[in-house]
Amino acid sequence: MRWVMIAALVLGCGAACGQQAAPAVDAAKPDEAVSGGAAAEVKIATPGERFDPRIKKGSEQDVEAVGTRKIGGRGVKNWYSTNWELGVGQQYSMAVEKTSHLVTDPVVVEYVNRIGQNLVRNSDAKVPFTIKILDTDEINAMALPGGYFYVDSGLILACDTEDELAGVMAHEIAHVAAHHAAREMTKQGYMQIGSIPMVMVAAGSWVGYGVYEAAQVAMPLSFLEFSREYETEADYLGIQYMYRAGYDPQGMVTIFEKLSALEKRKPGAVSKAFSDHPATPERITAVEHEIATILPARPEYLVTTSEFDEVKARLERIQNKRGVEEKKPRKGPVLRRVGDSNNGGFVVPGSIN
Repeated sequence: MRWVMIAALVLGCGAACGQQAAPAVDAAKPDEAVSGGAAAEVKIATPGERFDPRIKKGSEQDVEAVGTRKIGGRGVKNWYSTNWELGVGQQYSMAVEKTSHLVTDPVVVEYVNRIGQNLVRNSDAKVPFTIKILDTDEINAMALPGGYFYVDSGLILACDTEDELAGVMAHEIAHVAAHHAAREMTKQGYMQIGSIPMVMVAAGSWVGYGVYEAAQVAMPLSFLEFSREYETEADYLGIQYMYRAGYDPQGMVTIFEKLSALEKRKPGAVSKAFSDHPATPERITAVEHEIATILPARPEYLVTTSEFDEVKARLERIQNKRGVEEKKPRKGPVLRRVGDSNNGGFVVPGSIN
């Protein structure tokens, strides 16, 4: 199994934080349940295999409407404006960068930014994104309100393929696109940011608690913990953004599984934000159900590229993590064709030289 890095901000799991399952076959919303036992083995889904033709045009289930939808915008459930999100995000991004070390290698930075911007272009986000890499062993990522996005170098090194990295980034972009921080604050009833409980931790859904405690960056609690409802929605939207950007949506599933396996094998290896929102069978079933029912079929999907291998090896050398094994580089991108399995034999060399 491939792993996935998708633990997001575990926002206020209280009464409103009940376990969420997959959308129902009849184009259900992401927080509606679907029958099925958690004990059953999850079937690997292919886009379009059970496509639902009854999906309402322009709805959250309509992947063709991505970019034109208003998801979580200002209204009764979101009291905060886009200008507020931009201002508050910039404020905390400055605090993060004052107390953190950034990866500045131009090759690594350009590559990660390119992946992120491609996902943003294929999302519902209405703000520009600034994407930077934090030099830390933490396996995390975080997106602040207003599109200030930080990817930990530990996350990049934990991924085995480009679609896994894209899966984590798409999930984080979804938190911003759906205004989860502002909606959480509204739900909590806070009118001013100064009245929100402050904790000396990380600033976003994938932030490593230890790193930011050491950095002494105070963040609002609502930037740190998202309800299960919002985590489910971020999975739901993130899958669509990956698909729109051309990636194999199974990359999100594999990163889920990978991080859960790592946390079981080495408790504490994955950030608290991730470990508090594990890849449960229900969560994976929900994602697989979405892939099968709302994503139209395509002939092939991007899994990874030789550039990913090269950038990862370069980052390893920069950080002196370990010796880089001499491996024969891939010739072009690796694609998964429809009908291929996720458990071996699914990668085929791309035809791009």
